[in-house]
Amino acid sequence: MTKSLFFSFVVRMTIALAVVVLLRAWAVPGGWMVGAVLLFAWAVVNGFLLSRAVRRSVKPLEAATVAIAEQPANNLTPSFTDFDGLAYAITTASTHVERVLHNSSESRRELEAMIDSMQDAVVAVDPAGRIQWTNQRLQRLLPNAVAGGSVRIGHALVQTIRDPEVLECVRGALEERTVTERRSISLVPGRIFEVAASPMPGGGAVAVLHDITRIEQVERTQREFVANVSHELRTPLTSITGYVETLLDHESSLSPQAREFLTTIHKNATRMNRLTEDLLVMARVESSEQELHPMPVRADILVRDAIQAMSGLVQDEEAVLEIGSTTECEVFADPDAIVQVLSNLIENGIKYGKSKGEARSRVIVGAREIDEPGGAVEFMVQDFGQGIASEHLQRIFERFYRVDKARSRESGGTGLGLAIARHVVQTQGGTIRAESQLNAGSTFLFTLPKAPVNAI
Repeated sequence: MTKSLFFSFVVRMTIALAVVVLLRAWAVPGGWMVGAVLLFAWAVVNGFLLSRAVRRSVKPLEAATVAIAEQPANNLTPSFTDFDGLAYAITTASTHVERVLHNSSESRRELEAMIDSMQDAVVAVDPAGRIQWTNQRLQRLLPNAVAGGSVRIGHALVQTIRDPEVLECVRGALEERTVTERRSISLVPGRIFEVAASPMPGGGAVAVLHDITRIEQVERTQREFVANVSHELRTPLTSITGYVETLLDHESSLSPQAREFLTTIHKNATRMNRLTEDLLVMARVESSEQELHPMPVRADILVRDAIQAMSGLVQDEEAVLEIGSTTECEVFADPDAIVQVLSNLIENGIKYGKSKGEARSRVIVGAREIDEPGGAVEFMVQDFGQGIASEHLQRIFERFYRVDKARSRESGGTGLGLAIARHVVQTQGGTIRAESQLNAGSTFLFTLPKAPVNAI
């Protein structure tokens, strides 16, 4: 049974005033003075009693408010009706918080179940590098690689995972607040992982370890098969080419039809020989077997060497090969490999760079410094041919991809030149891309890092 705080106060003060009036009515000597003293004393006592009653009424409300996160507040009945609104607000807020916490717990359980079902190992760390949570995949992945036998929540990541690539990846996400990727080969013996760490909005980072061991094995088997087949094909193709050339050069009794057949055989054998050579080069580049010797070299010298190397083709095709703007800035790269890349791009420009109505191809080669972190030089090979449609620009660096298959075969292309160029450039820390407009020509651009000042 609750009562009003205001009503209780009015009743008590009314009683005190009644006492004063009665004292005056009875003509008690000094009645007003005695009444005033009694009224003051009664007010003090009444204030104390009311304040204690208020504290007793507020205390359960305060306790219920503090415990909302742990236990819902239901059926709160304060001692005074003046606090009914507050009790109702606390009960409503408690119900809402309970519902939110329940939904949050359900969402967390669903997220944990989803992460545990992933085939990739996942670990999250706080800003100090301590493990916050992991999925079961990581727990199963490192039972023997961890000193304590399991991944321990709350412990530093370095105490659980000693692989430097994983730790460097997580450090980059924590300190630089950027997505960092690495490749790990020592986390688990005989296994290869792609590690990607991303910063979390509230601080900390999450790392995902993707097992690519099987993919690497398949790709290695594929590269070995291509290399072996290409190597085995070189000998018979060389014999066929040699015998056909001998017949064409020294056999005068050949009929025109026989000579035509032999010429076709020679053309296709030469193309097959070139294809096998490109396949071998591609296999070496992708498997990192091709040993590179990077050194400081001037960009303008690379451009001139590439143009000189293509002088024979320029004369045969009667093309126009020009040197555009260049720079004497030094890049840190393998000169032979970069000349090969430039020669490949120049050859493509000569073969496919004839504009409509023009009998000869025109190609411009140049280099310039660009503003990138650490410094870089951008090389350019531009032609003025038919151009490349936009839907092909993202795929022309794939193996065996051709924009015009019939035209490529007629020109002797293998579909591997741009793929080889991409691997060579990326291996040396650069990027490569193409820009083109239909009927306006194409421009192939690749970047290389500038040589450090103290490079030897």
